[in-house]
Amino acid sequence: MRFVSADDVYRICRGTALIDALEIAHRGERPQNGRSLIQHEVAGELQSYVNISAWQPGEAFATKAITILPGNPSRDRELPAIQALVTLFDGKTGTPRAVVDGTALTYVKTAADSALGARLLAKPEPAHLTLVGTGGLAPHVVRAHLTAHPSIGAVQVWGRRREAAEAVVGALTDLPVDIAVAGDLEQAVRAADVVTCVTASTRPLVKGNWLKPGAHLDLIGSFTPDMRECDDDAVRRARLFVDSPWSAIEEAGDICDPLTRGLIGRDDIEADLFDLASGKFQLDRAGDDVTLFKNGGGAHLDLFAARFITDVCEKAS
Repeated sequence: MRFVSADDVYRICRGTALIDALEIAHRGERPQNGRSLIQHEVAGELQSYVNISAWQPGEAFATKAITILPGNPSRDRELPAIQALVTLFDGKTGTPRAVVDGTALTYVKTAADSALGARLLAKPEPAHLTLVGTGGLAPHVVRAHLTAHPSIGAVQVWGRRREAAEAVVGALTDLPVDIAVAGDLEQAVRAADVVTCVTASTRPLVKGNWLKPGAHLDLIGSFTPDMRECDDDAVRRARLFVDSPWSAIEEAGDICDPLTRGLIGRDDIEADLFDLASGKFQLDRAGDDVTLFKNGGGAHLDLFAARFITDVCEKAS
């Protein structure tokens, strides 16, 4: 069994490597998924221990163990609130194959998931990307979208705090694009061919009437029923797609909230990444339809990414 460090994860997943691997993996059998959550209040802080698991019978087992201690950054600026490890087991023998740095893997697989969604759903040759959100995942998401669509030549970054948006821009100055802080969210969304949101917002930020004809809206941040990154108009206006039904539909507020209130029905969600990557669903992007992709994440993506990373490591050794 091997340990795969964060540096190894970032090195192996450069460029389109992980995006391509996820597209191939989504052509296979849908894995089974499981989840457990333990929470306890420690010194006034609600701390969480989460285990999410996936099993692709005959291929692989994987579990990501996650600790969530919201007070970590205040105790130590270098200490993330969320940390994780991913364990990968052989699907035929059950033998442990690898332990992978889960924080780095989460960043790269989440970004690659959205980039794959945009590869399959956005109009060809998008030129302008707007990023909404400034957390640790934000630079990874921009890099992944630009890898999937090298036609993008302009990026705007919007955050509630300008200094945080400036920090994201500063982390991306090596990219061969025009990148700047967006002073006004509405103007930045109206200009964008692709809008990607990675926030912890509980109120809608992106409005449907801001989206230009043919725009692609990528929603990453809302992962609980009370979180929203776009308004009801965006959900009603767009053609709806998800990465998987078990996380994006059942748990993510941008989909499950309007679904629960009857604003949309389950039939309005046209396809997931398994349908799109396998060719079971064909999307014609010749028109001006707005597409919405809900990135719900999930243990199956950790399994796909960990398996790809471990395969690369084993071939190199």
